[in-house]
Amino acid sequence: MTFTIPLNPDELLTTTRTVRKRLDLSRPVPPELIRECLELALQAPSGSNRQGWHWIVVTDADRRRAIGEVYRRSTERYLESGGAAGKLFADDPGRRPVQQRVGDSVAYLGERMADVPVLVLPCLQVDTLPAGNQAGLWGSLLPAAWSFMLAARARGLGTAWTTLHLAYEDEVAAILGLPAGLRQGVLIPTAYYTGTDFRPAARQPLDEVLHWDGW
Repeated sequence: MTFTIPLNPDELLTTTRTVRKRLDLSRPVPPELIRECLELALQAPSGSNRQGWHWIVVTDADRRRAIGEVYRRSTERYLESGGAAGKLFADDPGRRPVQQRVGDSVAYLGERMADVPVLVLPCLQVDTLPAGNQAGLWGSLLPAAWSFMLAARARGLGTAWTTLHLAYEDEVAAILGLPAGLRQGVLIPTAYYTGTDFRPAARQPLDEVLHWDGW
């Protein structure tokens, strides 16, 4: 097995950050490293043990370029919306600079998704999306996607969780030749990263969001 960074569980969970500007776009990622991360991802929970997931790994330059163009268009639309990260908490002097940095990094990745050496798309076989309990459905895929990201972090890879491409999910499906009923859950750009380390992010105090035994 590949050498892993000596992180304890708390360090792994608090330093697996969204990496955009620090993705190393010039360094190829060995396929066996991606396979190791996916083997660990398959240990995640799956409702009724169905394991209905499929993992699309894209390294072909032409397909990355095509997906990158879709992602660029979706990013532009997102950045123009009122809900864009850089526009949130504009009246909060403590949070505004952080949000603006996030917005800048979103724009950066939007222009460079095609250059990321590995794109990973976890998918789920779904004949019809349910009208009600969507959480039960996606709960059989998204924990595995997060496990992939944790495994990647432990192996010196940076990742980012993004769903902006889903505004054009059918276009991406056509690029990849995905069969009907295979729904994409997230797009995870994956690469080595520049710099040396990551720190825990600032978050709201727990007591501001904690509700015990009811609201």
